[in-house]
Amino acid sequence: MIRTDRPTLGVALPTVREVLALEAFGVGVPEVLVGDEALDARVRWAHVSDSAGVARLLDGGELLLSTGSGWPSEPADLVAFVAGLASAGLSALVLELGTHYRYVPAVVVETARAHGLALVALHREVKFVALTEAVHSRIILEQTAALRARDEVRERFTALALRGSPADFVVHQLAQTLQAPVVLENLAHEVVAADVPLAMEEELFTRWEVRSRIAHRERAVESGPEEWLIVPVEARGTRWGHLVALPGPPHAAGRAAVLEQGAIALALGRLADGDGDEWGRIGRRQLVDGLLAGRFAGPAGAAARLEAAGLPVEGSRLYGMVAAGAPVTAEAVDAAARALGGRALAGSAPAGVGAPAAVLLVSLPVREQFDDAAARAFASALAPDAARLVLSVGSRAEGFEAGLMSLQEAIDLARGRIARAERGPVVRRADERPLARLVTSLRDDHRLLDHGERMLAPLIEYDLGRGGDLLDVLGAMVAHPGNRTAAASASHLSRSVFYQRIALIQDLLGADLDDGEVQAALHLALLVRRSAAR
Repeated sequence: MIRTDRPTLGVALPTVREVLALEAFGVGVPEVLVGDEALDARVRWAHVSDSAGVARLLDGGELLLSTGSGWPSEPADLVAFVAGLASAGLSALVLELGTHYRYVPAVVVETARAHGLALVALHREVKFVALTEAVHSRIILEQTAALRARDEVRERFTALALRGSPADFVVHQLAQTLQAPVVLENLAHEVVAADVPLAMEEELFTRWEVRSRIAHRERAVESGPEEWLIVPVEARGTRWGHLVALPGPPHAAGRAAVLEQGAIALALGRLADGDGDEWGRIGRRQLVDGLLAGRFAGPAGAAARLEAAGLPVEGSRLYGMVAAGAPVTAEAVDAAARALGGRALAGSAPAGVGAPAAVLLVSLPVREQFDDAAARAFASALAPDAARLVLSVGSRAEGFEAGLMSLQEAIDLARGRIARAERGPVVRRADERPLARLVTSLRDDHRLLDHGERMLAPLIEYDLGRGGDLLDVLGAMVAHPGNRTAAASASHLSRSVFYQRIALIQDLLGADLDDGEVQAALHLALLVRRSAAR
């Protein structure tokens, strides 16, 4: 079952099975006559009575110890007596043989089995006071342990709230505490943060929104033999989302109590955040960063995780992008994508691209044309100071793996230098840089890496040993083939100094830089070096 209401924060109580395993019960040589699932009932207290009217004195959850001396003698009355005990919520009936009964009447066994009531016979006389003392001691120990565990959990998550720990870290701590996957979703049923084994992502996140909405609408929906625990994250009458814990082992403090402490920590953090969406921003950034770092088990699971975070993958066109030169916010990225009828996630600045910068994964409807005009409008909407923005756009992609390649293309493209010749946002496309796309597709080929290292080794060693700028000068030259005046300007060097650097590069490489094939090989080597700097 999936329960959307808050479960009762009850202390973990011992089961009938656990109580019968106590040493005190062993003295009486217990025989379980009705067991199986009935032995999993929780025991709240032990009660001793031989009265035929004891049912009216029960509140539920008791283990009843009796010699049967006051029980009814007629079979029909015995049936009614046992049925009444079951209706009162009795956890187990323990009958001591020898004093009044030599064996347990068949009608008692049959009635107990029919009502799922655990029935136990004691074949030796035992002091009931010893049994009740053992049961009550066990219950009190459980209560004490539970209270201590709750105090520890409350202190831990209060400390997280006071330190301003981000939402993803709170979710991680919940998963560690509960030893189970934990998901934080917003009110739109989009996954904000999750601590889930990679192998579970595909199964768990596929159609997440649909399953979550059903769970909240119907409050109790069949979903296998185990339970999802769902607790709201709210404060001061405002609800921001829900925490979902998947099935896991019992916790001394109660799994619901642990999850609620995490919800309180998240709510306090959200209050401190004001009207912002810091937890969503961090969660989305870490999702994109994790994908680029290869932290996913397989394409299907990663695609399901993106879909659960609100980014359509199937049936959409994906574009990897890098926005550099001006700071952009996650809210601006999302607003710009929504203006085109799509969605977007923003990641951190990639290595090798000067800050401020951000990686973007944008999903657009298939019908939407992301031409140059649309790309410029999108770039203009990303930052207040869009005149300084350079938007590098990867190839159009369909499916997760192609989308990830588009991201890599955009990052490789963004690592190249650009001379600004116009105001307003500059849009560069990987489709216009076929050599860069080739390097991206072959980025892990050792032969390509060896080529880059072998071609540029003399310049790398020179720059490292003398703090030189020969690699930058060479990059400017290949970016402006046939126009060394523009190349010198891009290098921020005078023409005479630039020509001196070129002459030095030729000497170190022992190559003619006016040769087109040499230029192409060096350009390829520079692209490989930038691509490897990830």
